[in-house]
Amino acid sequence: MTDDKDVLRDVWFGRIPTCFTLYQDELTEREAEPYYLLLPRISYLTLVTDKVKKHFQKVMRTEDISEIWFEFEGIPLKWHYPIGLLFDLHASNTSLPWSITVHFKNFPAKDLLHCQSKDVIEAHFMSSVKEADALKHKSQVINEMQKKDHKQLWMGLQNDKFEQFWAINRKLMEVPPEDGGFRYIPFRIYQAINERPFIQKLFRPVANDGRPYTLGDLIREVCPAAVPAEA
Repeated sequence: MTDDKDVLRDVWFGRIPTCFTLYQDELTEREAEPYYLLLPRISYLTLVTDKVKKHFQKVMRTEDISEIWFEFEGIPLKWHYPIGLLFDLHASNTSLPWSITVHFKNFPAKDLLHCQSKDVIEAHFMSSVKEADALKHKSQVINEMQKKDHKQLWMGLQNDKFEQFWAINRKLMEVPPEDGGFRYIPFRIYQAINERPFIQKLFRPVANDGRPYTLGDLIREVCPAAVPAEA
């Protein structure tokens, strides 16, 4: 995977054309025009919506502005989910551009985590990276990195810098020859309609007989209902 640079680059630069509109009940001093952005699939909404926030705040009174949040067809959008995941879960069958509604009032605390700064997003992201490395390498790779490496990884994501990010992330994706593979494959299978938001369990990359498992093997084991019955 670390050598498939063209594929990695294509995934990194995946974009979703999006139209942001202000919720109709928000008070404004003049009409709020929609705002359009190409959203990077691999980033987070609260990382890339500063321009959206500034655009709509221009037509609002300061006293009417509180914490910003986003909604799609009545569903509050979780900022700690990657943008591409949010789109695939809630809007993959809709026409583009993706229509997102912007709110500055009535934050749905029962449905969303508060996000007061980018430090909160960084902490969430780094926690996920450390969890994945614990499964793959017993945390050896992330623990051997210096603080500046952690910061470079984060800044590469935050600033949408492919080379900056992958210069560090490559270390997390490499398998030492003596290890013969990752200990476990870190994964989450998200579910759009289910009381359990995602499935996550230990899954080894190879079978006891040495045969490499495929994505199909993983799906059949942890989410058999998603696999069509064989004729």
